[in-house]
Amino acid sequence: MLADDGGDLAAAVQTILEAGFDDLPRAIAEAFDGAEASVAVHDGLFELQLKQRGMLRPLRAAELSDGTLRFILWGAALLTPSPPSLMVLNEPETSLHPDLVPPLAAMVRSAAEHTQVIVVTHSQIMREHLRTDDSSEIELVKEWGETQVVGQTLLTAPPWEWGKR
Repeated sequence: MLADDGGDLAAAVQTILEAGFDDLPRAIAEAFDGAEASVAVHDGLFELQLKQRGMLRPLRAAELSDGTLRFILWGAALLTPSPPSLMVLNEPETSLHPDLVPPLAAMVRSAAEHTQVIVVTHSQIMREHLRTDDSSEIELVKEWGETQVVGQTLLTAPPWEWGKR
């Protein structure tokens, strides 16, 4: 399982690869024009590598762009062999190239087959790619500084009181 700071990304990717799940390699290949992720072992330490077409050698994690690294981190978190019972993703498309949103959404949909996933996003593209027959969407709007659920009325609002400060 990926650590909360992502420091064990290479180990998490190796676990996914050894488990025989092909969702992560497929997502990486789709997102990065046939690229392949692998994990090298040097002096007992794991090192993530990404082999891309046209490159003479695989790139190490330190050489990857922020967006590429974020995509692989999301993949390791979403496609873990042992997912948590609930995943809440806050704007997962942040810092990603727009072309990476569809493969990211595909990873989210794949994770949702094994666990409950809640995605908070402002991205219309992400929303469109996440929409399935089994998904539900709650749209929020701000009116006069108050965040409200679209379509919710006083009669359909939850019965709790947030209290005063």
